[in-house]
Amino acid sequence: MPRRGRVSLAERVYEALREDLATGALPSAERLRAERLAKRYGVSRTPVREALARLQADGLIQRHADGLYLYRPRLAELDELFELRIVLEARGFQRVSGGSAGHDLHAVGTELAHWLDYRDTPPEPGTALVAADERFHIELLRSAGNSALAEALAALHVRVRPVRTMDMPTADRIAAMTADHITIAEQVLAGEPELALRSLTAHIATSRAHVRVRAEQAIAFTKLGRAVRD
Repeated sequence: MPRRGRVSLAERVYEALREDLATGALPSAERLRAERLAKRYGVSRTPVREALARLQADGLIQRHADGLYLYRPRLAELDELFELRIVLEARGFQRVSGGSAGHDLHAVGTELAHWLDYRDTPPEPGTALVAADERFHIELLRSAGNSALAEALAALHVRVRPVRTMDMPTADRIAAMTADHITIAEQVLAGEPELALRSLTAHIATSRAHVRVRAEQAIAFTKLGRAVRD
């Protein structure tokens, strides 16, 4: 890693460390030691410590009595967050069906164009894909006319993101996600909000199942790591 100014170097370490955590390049049960990470990225401990502080603020890592570790999700919390997510996103369609608002079709069309491009050129798994997926759902909700609902959904995504970024979806799963987004957007544009809501609910249920499996794996790795240390 070439040496640059402290801020730029810390930013590069942050991105590299975040990607390694997301892809599983760093074992989820392993303590995140500044000295070891500095050696891994070819930098001093100062930018590593800054990167770790940012990741802790993001909720991607958490401090235990003996140091920093990758975020350990709680299954009950995930279930509650996905329940809230369905309530928030469904409310956007309820506003439209109730006649109090109509979707911003230009905004929906813009998102549709993005995912049509992704269908032709599938994105790589990673943080950029997670961000694109989050943006689709936030913009779809925002297009229903209540920005506060969209902001609440964005805050919810922040809490779920640590688990999602640990997941590396297969090409088939990326294709299925893309197809779902295209279907939902096309149904909205066709003036079929109730049908779009059913598609959206099924899509979220699939995402919930994948995230729960990844969380269960993370918990299992954590228990295994503790057993090895003990």
